[in-house]
Amino acid sequence: MRCGRAPDAERGQVVTAYVVLREGVEASDATRAALQDYVKRQIAPYKYPRRIVFVPALPRTETGKLQRFRLRQMAEQS
Repeated sequence: MRCGRAPDAERGQVVTAYVVLREGVEASDATRAALQDYVKRQIAPYKYPRRIVFVPALPRTETGKLQRFRLRQMAEQS
């Protein structure tokens, strides 16, 4: 999971989590709610990701580093 910020008309920006699910786990509203509840229990409840985007894989370079700029591009497009 990787978190970032995405533009939002109402709040200006919202915390967005990009999640790669394990094999056999379904991308559903129940999964999304379970992840949000888990994060609320681990950190301050107001910091939880308002948006969760399920992706098949996180964008990485040839050396394995995360391409954060691609996540920002994804956030701007949605």
